[in-house]
Amino acid sequence: MQTTLATKELTLGYGEDIILDDLNIEIPKGEITVFIGGNGCGKSTLLRSMARLLRPKEGGVILDGEDIAKTATKEVAKKLAILPQGPVTPEGLTVFELVKQGRHPYRKLLKQWSKEDDEAVMSALKATNMLDFQNRSVDSLSGGQRQRAWIAMTLAQETDTILLDEPTTYLDMTHQIEVLDLLFELNERDGRTVVMVLHDLNLACRYAHHIVAIQNKQVYAQGRPEHIINCNLVHDVFEMKCDVTYDPMFGTPMCIPHGKGRCIIDTNSMAN
Repeated sequence: MQTTLATKELTLGYGEDIILDDLNIEIPKGEITVFIGGNGCGKSTLLRSMARLLRPKEGGVILDGEDIAKTATKEVAKKLAILPQGPVTPEGLTVFELVKQGRHPYRKLLKQWSKEDDEAVMSALKATNMLDFQNRSVDSLSGGQRQRAWIAMTLAQETDTILLDEPTTYLDMTHQIEVLDLLFELNERDGRTVVMVLHDLNLACRYAHHIVAIQNKQVYAQGRPEHIINCNLVHDVFEMKCDVTYDPMFGTPMCIPHGKGRCIIDTNSMAN
């Protein structure tokens, strides 16, 4: 049975500041959900609270029908894994040693490393195409390879649900697509639920089954990209004028922002 994850009247903040207020979100099982919104709107805060890394001010996060705050830490770690933005690897740590850390929720006092642990690590390395890099130090890898190593660590946890905070940040276009394709394949092949924060709206529309748009401390809209992404949403959520058309390759919504730039077409003739 797949893990269920939702928020119920969730309010989050730091000190006296309210970041998100009264959120009711249900994450679709076995699909890819992407949180979108302007800088500082609370996307990463929401993701952290779903991993029980931030205590709500009100309401709660519901994991398999129970308040996640009342669930034992190791039990949470067996159901969902989180990859924060820009994780730091200890110097000299190999890929294999990093991925092994994903087995921590299954470790017990005096319990030896088991065949099941080894199989989980090998399976994670294989799924992320990192088998050939397992003896390399993580800090010697390219940005895309390093991100795949961290994703392998989350896979070694063998959870139904993976949370990722801006997994494509600081990556060039090639490595962005490499990482997102990997997450897409994990969802397609294994039915894993993937929840992530993305800044690129067009990539969010291409890869997500479900989008949650955050604006002014609340959910502005949530649903399938083709149902909710339009000019009004982009204007209200990102304060940007745009045209929304369709990606010619995938048929998903594609945002073309207005603004200044070098124009090589005759806009007057187009108007006529």
